[in-house]
Amino acid sequence: MMNNKKILITGVAGFIGSNLAEAFLNKGCEVIGLDNFATGKPENIEQLLKKNAFTFQEGDIRNRAILDKIMPGTDAVLHQAALGSVPRSIKDPVTSIDVNITGTTNVFFAAHQHNVKRVVYAASSSTYGDSEDLPKVEHKIGKPLSPYAISKYVNEIIAENFHQIYGLDTIGLRYFNVFGKRQDPQSTYAAVIPKFVSQLMQLESPRINGDGSYSRDFTYVENVILANMLALETPDPEALNKVYNVACGDRTSLNELFALIKKELIRHNPKIQTIEPTYGAVRNGDVPHSLASIELAQKHLGYNPKYTVGQGLTEAIDWYWNNL
Repeated sequence: MMNNKKILITGVAGFIGSNLAEAFLNKGCEVIGLDNFATGKPENIEQLLKKNAFTFQEGDIRNRAILDKIMPGTDAVLHQAALGSVPRSIKDPVTSIDVNITGTTNVFFAAHQHNVKRVVYAASSSTYGDSEDLPKVEHKIGKPLSPYAISKYVNEIIAENFHQIYGLDTIGLRYFNVFGKRQDPQSTYAAVIPKFVSQLMQLESPRINGDGSYSRDFTYVENVILANMLALETPDPEALNKVYNVACGDRTSLNELFALIKKELIRHNPKIQTIEPTYGAVRNGDVPHSLASIELAQKHLGYNPKYTVGQGLTEAIDWYWNNL
């Protein structure tokens, strides 16, 4: 169904965006990528630029003129561009909210103006906020605990509003702690998995925030690619204009995660066996536990994760070992 489709991917030079672009190009799509390199990296799209079906536009989603330039003729949009990270948003709430809310509004409005059939956008598990319910179900959220979480929740409200007012069809995918190849371990706000992997590879002791009991529903990027493909392809009108959890439906504590990563890396370097983590204060805005119900995505999208956390870590760590 994807052959000859023209897809715009915002945030294409990011970790998730570049993986999506690669997958959709392999499906026979024409891909237009947009990125301003605020967090994305040129090397993430270096191989994509060699493909005739890939076109890149450097620019910011807050720039409406650029969106009007590249949106015409697009069949669908995968909106991944955002200024991520809870700690970053706490340090600089103004920029996070500007990029994530104003930028997303621009993308949705440009899609409407240029008659794009469907927008699939990256939502976030941070939207569940202070809700202590486990597993997390889409219709029940708490109060957001950071400017980033607020911005991602507002994106969902904007999507619903644009459907009501303009008839724009959207699907939101609430990602749960995505990891995989090309995720940057060097960023100030690096995610926990690439950060732990990088530190252990350098025979350094990773720092765990809290006592290691906090848990997350870590999700390998191939599961995210699958969810995006299903969201773009579904012909079911009942599946549209909803928000879905994208996760494994399982949770792993930080202590368990450290042990899994260490076990995988020992295959490459036995010296890592002796390294233990250090422990520090809990980060502001962090929730203790996160676990997704994926029943809604199973029902309406046919989503079933292809990779467990362990299977994903095996692939991701092999990639890091060969590329860091």
